[in-house]
Amino acid sequence: INQLEDHFIMRAVITVIGKDNVGILHKVSGVCAKYEANVLEVTQSVLQDMFAMIMMVDITGMTTDFTQLSELNGLGETLGLSIHTMHEDIFNAMHRI
Repeated sequence: INQLEDHFIMRAVITVIGKDNVGILHKVSGVCAKYEANVLEVTQSVLQDMFAMIMMVDITGMTTDFTQLSELNGLGETLGLSIHTMHEDIFNAMHRI
């Protein structure tokens, strides 16, 4: 993707932290797929029994409002995980020096 095209892509950052168990990536990406949010990149680690994941998601083609991804908060509660979804613009503003 060149820089000009990249400018028109809206992205979100999804972070997941908690006790490791089977299917976390599947369940989180399933919610993204439900709303046509395309997973662009994923990094994840398991340290002893703790799971940590960061996803970069393209929300440009979502079939509904970005706020629908707040469904991930409920999923986190159900799975005993901390799941946060943040629009990339807000994420970048928070992390500027």
